[in-house]
Amino acid sequence: MTTITTTGSTASPHASSSGTWTLGGELTVNRVGFGAMRLPQIGEALVENAVPRDRDSAIAVLRKAVELGVNHIDTAAFYFSPLRSANELINSALGGPYPDDLVIATKVGPGRDRAGGWLPHATTPARLRAQVEENLRQLGRDHLDVVNLRIVGTDSIAERFGALAELREAGLIRHLGLSNITPAHLAEAQAIAPVVCVQNMYGIGVRPEYEDFVRLCGEQGIAFVPFYAIAAAGRETGATAPESSEVLAVAKAHGASAAQVRIAWTLHQGPHLLAIPGTGDPAHLAANVEAGALRLTPEDLALLNDLHRTPEAV
Repeated sequence: MTTITTTGSTASPHASSSGTWTLGGELTVNRVGFGAMRLPQIGEALVENAVPRDRDSAIAVLRKAVELGVNHIDTAAFYFSPLRSANELINSALGGPYPDDLVIATKVGPGRDRAGGWLPHATTPARLRAQVEENLRQLGRDHLDVVNLRIVGTDSIAERFGALAELREAGLIRHLGLSNITPAHLAEAQAIAPVVCVQNMYGIGVRPEYEDFVRLCGEQGIAFVPFYAIAAAGRETGATAPESSEVLAVAKAHGASAAQVRIAWTLHQGPHLLAIPGTGDPAHLAANVEAGALRLTPEDLALLNDLHRTPEAV
């Protein structure tokens, strides 16, 4: 039986135990990062009238994440509750100045009004530039490390990605990525500008049809950054779906939680996989970081891979 072990201090986990990946040949990050979507509110994410999280608690979680070695934070200007904005929490907690090795990835496309209601996706160069500038303002930065273009549907993304490529050439964006896309979208974007990461829903039992796409990204040196990798069937609602017996068995064998097994499985899918679990709870944060040190056995992976390919069982 293999149990979780961490590098460095035995008292605290450290994100370096997950290994590293370099985005765009220059931004090296630990493979366990932090997703800021749930940070501004308690309970369900990205809903109107969400209950704001205590500001001091949210700031403390961000600072603890960096203390634990997290140097990759995923955020967006549309991550907010009536009182809390993820970007402004990040700025307050970590800015002035930001740590030299911290990589902040944000996304554009979706938009929300001040009440939290969803707006039509930004599809014009002017609206995309406005969203980039809003992220810059909220984060207090003169450039964005990574901007992911979030897609809905299968329409051409050439005009939208081309607009972001122009902002990259202007120095407002350092690197570009894509979110919620198809392989055809990736090929279309790569003909315009380099793509350093793909963010798609993926996890045990979630989108097994993406296996070839995940491998393709690795072969091309593109990071694959799954979202909802822990939530599985709960997805964006924040609900906790009943856990499968297979995941629970692997967790028991390693003295780990089911969530840690799901993170570890994600990281085992290739060195280019980056995990971005999010939480507002310091204990969950530490457990998520600790999952980067969990080494699954070939038998574990065979069991979980079979489960992944039969998602109706998850």
